[in-house]
Amino acid sequence: MPWDKKDYPDSMKNLDPDVREKAIEIANALLRDNYDEGRAIAIATAQARKAINGDDTDRPTYEVKARKDEWTLMKSGGERAIFVEETKEKLLEKAKPYVNDHNGVLEIYQENGSLDDTLYE
Repeated sequence: MPWDKKDYPDSMKNLDPDVREKAIEIANALLRDNYDEGRAIAIATAQARKAINGDDTDRPTYEVKARKDEWTLMKSGGERAIFVEETKEKLLEKAKPYVNDHNGVLEIYQENGSLDDTLYE
């Protein structure tokens, strides 16, 4: 499903207009190359930010990690959990929009503590 300036994924709504336009262009190209829609959006957003804004190291980083019998979302280097859920899936439903709204980077860890994925929401 190709996107345009008026019809694009909700996850792109908070992007600066220039970044959003570039992300739409990149995402459409990735879809033509048979990328999964969710992956295309994530890659396109990250690449568009780099193309338009350059280095984005000033963006806050958030971490999804297992702690005892629960999963937590914390700001990197923080001491207090922003969200706590019983399952990783439930936490990610809350974490992704939160990180997107705060223009952050989301690092998702496995239960054993190793980094599983990094999303540029």
